[in-house]
Amino acid sequence: MSRKPSIEVEGKTVEDAIKKALIALKLPREKVKIEVLSEEEKGLFGMPGAKPAKVRISAIN
Repeated sequence: MSRKPSIEVEGKTVEDAIKKALIALKLPREKVKIEVLSEEEKGLFGMPGAKPAKVRISAIN
């Protein structure tokens, strides 16, 4: 039984995290399952980076 690769990645936004994960796995978006673990949260006065977005990306057949 082979295990499909799966990674968790953080980014400034959900889209940023997805892009990083796709590059790391060297897979196109159509070949992965995307799970959003947490959305990014803005800091005080809308400043970015209070809490990064986090996604889990798993390869599919």
